[in-house]
Amino acid sequence: MIRRSWQLSRSRPSRKGPGLDCSSTTTSLEDILSRLETSRSHEDLKNRILELRDYYGVAHMIYHWVSAAGEQTGVGTYSRDWLDRYIKKGYLRVDPVIVGCYQRFHPVDWKRLDWSGRAARAFQKEAIEHGVGNQGYSVPVRGPNGQFALFSVSQNCDDDAWAAFTEANRRDLILIAHFFNRAALELDPDRQPEPTQALSPREIETMTLLAVGYSRAQVAETLSISEHTLRVYIESARFKLGALNTTHAVARAMSRGLIVV
Repeated sequence: MIRRSWQLSRSRPSRKGPGLDCSSTTTSLEDILSRLETSRSHEDLKNRILELRDYYGVAHMIYHWVSAAGEQTGVGTYSRDWLDRYIKKGYLRVDPVIVGCYQRFHPVDWKRLDWSGRAARAFQKEAIEHGVGNQGYSVPVRGPNGQFALFSVSQNCDDDAWAAFTEANRRDLILIAHFFNRAALELDPDRQPEPTQALSPREIETMTLLAVGYSRAQVAETLSISEHTLRVYIESARFKLGALNTTHAVARAMSRGLIVV
């Protein structure tokens, strides 16, 4: 059973495009994030995503949550026509952004996903026709109880402009994704993660380096410790996070905002 619980902005997108000089706007990113932290309703979240979309001058921003049972909810700026069609056609099963990001922990440019299949190419063509854009960037966020969220931005522009935009704003978009996920969790107590013991500074460094793709040997060398000491940090963090393995520990640390990459 798919739950249709979406809040969509009806305002027109900014015309400024990727690479917007944020300092020229009348509001700052810090102001928007401050309001996001104090959001008390889905309407508040809708207003924040609209502000963020206009702040960065992109075509669309979407926060999309998928539960382990396949229920979908979110807020964003896509058209109602596209959202209704997406749900009606069951595109959750073929959307390369969902499929590809579910297998990743790191932000991903949509061009790096697998669009080679016939169904994926047809989906992409239809998405572009509905104004989604030919470029996109998504930040996966892991939640409690097998739930999964994505924070995505999309735009119509050439590859060079998009590469410049994502390079300049990558860290901010990761931060925003976790801010947005935290705000959404607070509005739905059933999705709140279990309390977590605080990680030590060394455990945070370890989890962060693993999250960005370092091998254990590289992490040990970077932190100037032995691999035996590294294993102690990893196992301690895994225990505190209630994780089954190292990959699970990294996912939980990211989903709970304990590390940001």
